[in-house]
Amino acid sequence: MPVPILRCDQTYTAAGGPFSFTASPGECLTIMGPSGVGKSLLLRALADLDPHRGEVFLGDVRQSTCPPHDWRRQVAYVPAAAGWWAESVAEHFAAFADLTADLAALGLPADCGAWPVSRLSSGERQRLSLLRAVALHSPVLLLDEPTANLDAASSLAVENWLLARKAAGVTLIWVTHDPAQAQRVADRLFVLGHDGVHEARDA
Repeated sequence: MPVPILRCDQTYTAAGGPFSFTASPGECLTIMGPSGVGKSLLLRALADLDPHRGEVFLGDVRQSTCPPHDWRRQVAYVPAAAGWWAESVAEHFAAFADLTADLAALGLPADCGAWPVSRLSSGERQRLSLLRAVALHSPVLLLDEPTANLDAASSLAVENWLLARKAAGVTLIWVTHDPAQAQRVADRLFVLGHDGVHEARDA
């Protein structure tokens, strides 16, 4: 089934706006900007997690008319520090046994499903929260600094794994503070200000 275009139309968050842009299937839009400018608030608005004005569309579907749970399965937000609600890792996945290849690509052992969440490092939590979102097969992923807690080697592994999802048609909206990372992953780079988003370059 074709992935629809994500369109943000004159959307305002608590940090400012209007924010207007489109993201096509198999495209990575990278968003940069100083701390406190509202990058996470914009992602949360796209995921319909915070109050905002304006409209967001996924294809012909309006966010404002879509049940929030259904919208968030299609437009999945991955925060820098995701929540965990069960004791073991595997309990957070519908079919953990099917994820062996993905775990290896992310540098995680196949038996980590049996681990208690309490033993996970911040980097392990971040990689597993990314895997949790991807396992939903969402056509759009909203990534809030997805490698912030990782060393250089693990960061590159995550980048390559996410770019493989992009190559399969998934749309990525990727917030980063790292210009080198933006250069590696972005098809289009935007700089966020309180007055909107401004495209910096075409890749």
